[in-house]
Amino acid sequence: MPGNLQSIERAAAVVRLLGAGSGPQPLQDIAQMLRLPKSTAHGIVRTLVSVGWVTQVAATKQYRLAPAMSGWNPLPLDVHELRSRAMSWVDTLAARTRLDCRLLVLGAGTGSAKDPCVALVAHHVIRPDSRAALPNVGDDVPLHATSGGKVLLAFDPLGGHLARTIPLESLAFRTTTNRTDLQAELVFVRLNAYAMERDEWQSGFGGLAAPVCSHGGIAVGALMVGGRVDDIFATRGEPLAGVLAALRQSASAVTQAICAERG
Repeated sequence: MPGNLQSIERAAAVVRLLGAGSGPQPLQDIAQMLRLPKSTAHGIVRTLVSVGWVTQVAATKQYRLAPAMSGWNPLPLDVHELRSRAMSWVDTLAARTRLDCRLLVLGAGTGSAKDPCVALVAHHVIRPDSRAALPNVGDDVPLHATSGGKVLLAFDPLGGHLARTIPLESLAFRTTTNRTDLQAELVFVRLNAYAMERDEWQSGFGGLAAPVCSHGGIAVGALMVGGRVDDIFATRGEPLAGVLAALRQSASAVTQAICAERG
């Protein structure tokens, strides 16, 4: 049986991204959020314009969903389905890195009345040597002060709007509370496909996160590792290569599992 057509998956992801309610999007942001070459993203949106599904705002050259497509809202990936697809890989990542591992989703993406301005913990594996309390599945964590939250702000279809509107509360001595600084950090996240935190959510805590995606590269969650800053970062502040590689491999495996099950 033939597999899914990648071009259609990508076009559907663009439509879903533009239909998320975050307003018109520049071509560069569309390409970065879906991790596509700019030329590929341009070809997709121009095709969608030609068939009447997308329009371009003349004044800004940004793209938005055409009025005829208003109300188009495909069912999101259920958080329980996401957790079941990801669980074994999150467990493996925790064993491999000996760090706390969390799978985060945007609050609005759970189908509940939860606040969309936070990230929710869909799955949590405490590090093997931890004496911490039970895993905080169902709890919320801040978007602007956690690596997983920043991934959601950078890649989730609703993230762009939230990055412009959420309160930037100071939680630790390095929490980003300046909107311009946050936007600059999200550019880094999109370009590098991972996010960092050091002493931002909790003092002494560090974290890395990478996006988890469904068909077409649309982000549906963030996989996050956390622990002491020294367990995550080298002395010059860059992520430890082994931890970052393990995180990326696990996030890619979860993405493949999601796409295989939905294919």
